[in-house]
Amino acid sequence: MIDFKKTPIIDEASIDERIKQIVSKDFKALTHKEGLKTILSMIDLTTLEGADTDEKVINLCKKAKGFILQGKDIPNVAAVCVYPTLVKVAKKALKGTEIKVASVAGAFPSGQSTLAIKVAEVNYAISEGADEIDMVISRGKFLEGEYNVVFDEIAAIKDFCRKVHLKVIIETGELQSLTNVYRASIIAMHAGADFIKTSTGKINPAATEQSTLVMLDAINNFYKENGKMVGMKPAGGISEPQNAINYLKLLENTLDKKWFNKEWFRFGASRLADKLLTEILAK
Repeated sequence: MIDFKKTPIIDEASIDERIKQIVSKDFKALTHKEGLKTILSMIDLTTLEGADTDEKVINLCKKAKGFILQGKDIPNVAAVCVYPTLVKVAKKALKGTEIKVASVAGAFPSGQSTLAIKVAEVNYAISEGADEIDMVISRGKFLEGEYNVVFDEIAAIKDFCRKVHLKVIIETGELQSLTNVYRASIIAMHAGADFIKTSTGKINPAATEQSTLVMLDAINNFYKENGKMVGMKPAGGISEPQNAINYLKLLENTLDKKWFNKEWFRFGASRLADKLLTEILAK
């Protein structure tokens, strides 16, 4: 078993300085408009409210597959993300498109349940047609230093996600330090995560540029050591196009260009897509 206590200490001031330098640059290979379109293509259009209904999800799916109808090479979003009970509704509404159905599962958003219940919910979401599962780690166990417990839970859920993508939410806003963000990222990747994701969007702070850069560094180091690509998904609170552009610049300046697509980078968002479309059409 890997000793996860030996992950490096992250210098937070250094991270802040790198971010300042990166976001001040222009894109290397994209125009501003191309960057906006790329971000739109990477969005997991999300609704995760207790008041979600079939009608709300159907309307969200209509929106998700309607961007391409605007013409001007405007892409549709990558996925629609819903609760397990609404997966079947989304799957039917998106039939005939390339848009994926993602489902949160595994005691989202708290992670406070037994492994058996978490696995049962993941299995249910998959049986309903989910293409992707967004699970959340047990932050309490992580903060107690029970790193192997966290690893084992992710690995157990991954065993049931062989045919679907597993995104592991580490909930950066509850992990207390960037060193912990890095450590949780490494645990998730070693346990089999296909993506690592910043946040549930249910607490503040949610996604931050600092946590995202640290997670991208972890992905880069994991790839160099193990030869396995892992995707990245900042989620929660990203609602302005310029904010999203900063995240895309972090990606461009940290990982190889093969990560620069919806197969390996996503944004979890609900309000961002409309603002992107407005800005794209205005240019």
